[in-house]
Amino acid sequence: MMTKKFVPCIYLYHGHAVRSLTDTSIVETDPLRLVHLYNEHNADELIVFDMSKDDAEHEAALDTLKEICQTAEVDVIGAGNVKRMEDVKKLLYAGCKKAILDYEKEDNIAITEEVSLKFGRDKIFASYSDPQVLEGNKDLIEKYVSCLVLMNPHCIRETQSVTDLPVYVQIRQIALNKLMEIFAYDNVCGVTGNTINDNYKEILPLKNLCRENGIQVEMFEAAFKWSDFKRNSDGMVPVVVQDYRTLEVLMVAYMNEEAYNQTISTGKMTYFSRSRNELWLKGATSGHFQYVKSLTADCDMDTILAKVSQVGAACHTGARSCFFHEITKKDYEESGNPLQVFEEVFEVIKDRKIHPREGSYTNYLFDKGIDKILKKLGEEATEIVIASKNPNANEIKYEISDFLYHMMVLMVEKDVTWEEITTELANR
Repeated sequence: MMTKKFVPCIYLYHGHAVRSLTDTSIVETDPLRLVHLYNEHNADELIVFDMSKDDAEHEAALDTLKEICQTAEVDVIGAGNVKRMEDVKKLLYAGCKKAILDYEKEDNIAITEEVSLKFGRDKIFASYSDPQVLEGNKDLIEKYVSCLVLMNPHCIRETQSVTDLPVYVQIRQIALNKLMEIFAYDNVCGVTGNTINDNYKEILPLKNLCRENGIQVEMFEAAFKWSDFKRNSDGMVPVVVQDYRTLEVLMVAYMNEEAYNQTISTGKMTYFSRSRNELWLKGATSGHFQYVKSLTADCDMDTILAKVSQVGAACHTGARSCFFHEITKKDYEESGNPLQVFEEVFEVIKDRKIHPREGSYTNYLFDKGIDKILKKLGEEATEIVIASKNPNANEIKYEISDFLYHMMVLMVEKDVTWEEITTELANR
């Protein structure tokens, strides 16, 4: 059975979230606030419609979209203002996992094959209101589009008669119990629109209702019951918490059975506070939630390792990590973690730009400007090619290191981070 998703959407207009594609009354002046709410209440994905009217508005909307993608704990699907392949690229480069072509527009239909071959069929969706559009472009859609977004909820049957591609259905207003009827259609994989936007607080109860009715939804499933763990004398299990991106250890806390079950159910880290003697949803008062990426038990089944997406600070002091009281240390080089080395060098280069030092070669490059940086980058790339003809591999290491340094100078100059680079590589 196809997994069913609850997908809120943001209609982005002049930097605000508005009511719909046809109603520009403001719902929320800060779209990121909505993103945090959708994160908190177990949304499965997020669709963002760019409703900008000109190029300047469009560029501003892309900046906002980039922030939305960085804030969202779920995949973001970008839509609106697509006229050519370059526009699809901008949506994906902003951080969207997929892009929607509007099949009510001929120019969007015309670029389907091109963008699908360029970015991959799995990244291309098509939206429509009239199923006749599907009939007229059936072969094109089934070859180059991975999913559909139906803007007219009254045409589900007609869609089903044309194709078995998965479909998201946009619904403006409907009784929540009617969602069960819509999810009963085999090809419906999700519901979006104002029905979800207006009832985002009900997503988790609705998911539980779906499960009770045999409908498969996006929720964590635990491979182990609480009784499988070896508990301490208080009946609890310690939890070591890591940032899922950097693997930095953020904190250690404890779970009892209720905290464990609630963590699995909600996807947000929940502990038992021994000092307050009560259940503790991390972030409930501070907003610094920890969204579960994975939970792993150790070999003795007496400790849990949680990899999380941390919002804000993990420590009650305001520090990112609770571990900051250095007891003792021996000097050593952080050479075992390549990304950490890159980050440290990057931070030094970034600091040079903010706090220039006399005689610094890095500052010399920044002072000379982008043309000088690009010239040096090109020279170093050529040096790699020349070194590669030499049987001594050491020369390649030296030249690649020089190239990476100059590349990081360019990254700082253009305000590009390693996290953005690694995310883009992971997306590919």
